[in-house]
Amino acid sequence: MADQSAGDRPDEAPLPRSRGDRVSDATNWFIHGVELAAAALFALLFGIGVVDLAIQIAESVPTGEITDPNVVIGFIETGLLLLIIVEVYETVVAYIEQSDTRRIVRLVIYTGVIAMVRKVIIFRTTEYSTTEDALFAAFSYTLVILGLVALLYVERSVGPSITS
Repeated sequence: MADQSAGDRPDEAPLPRSRGDRVSDATNWFIHGVELAAAALFALLFGIGVVDLAIQIAESVPTGEITDPNVVIGFIETGLLLLIIVEVYETVVAYIEQSDTRRIVRLVIYTGVIAMVRKVIIFRTTEYSTTEDALFAAFSYTLVILGLVALLYVERSVGPSITS
């Protein structure tokens, strides 16, 4: 006999839910709540970051620090960090909305690209104890960026044939 839901049997009472179904519903509710809390937290972090960046810029104008390239690079670094927060927020929202896996993967790739571009922009050889360490870091960043670009290329080129 096939399992029938109450919608299939209008004249009968619904079958009682098993303990496993109730536990599954409770854990799904919990996970959904945590996802919503994470999205709210990232939105809050983004808002705080934008206000902080605006304050930093406003404070650097009267002192003339706004013309210092290192200060401007710091602003760019903060701006890119804010974009990373937005991309992570978008990823969490995609999970909440139970979007297709391709959209989530694309968001993760974009987040990685932004993060690596940020690392390249703020890259300073003076932060490393040896030239070899700096070279190794630069090579690693390059390898990660090439990998992300390859993933993005594959996702975009294979994508239309998957959805067709």
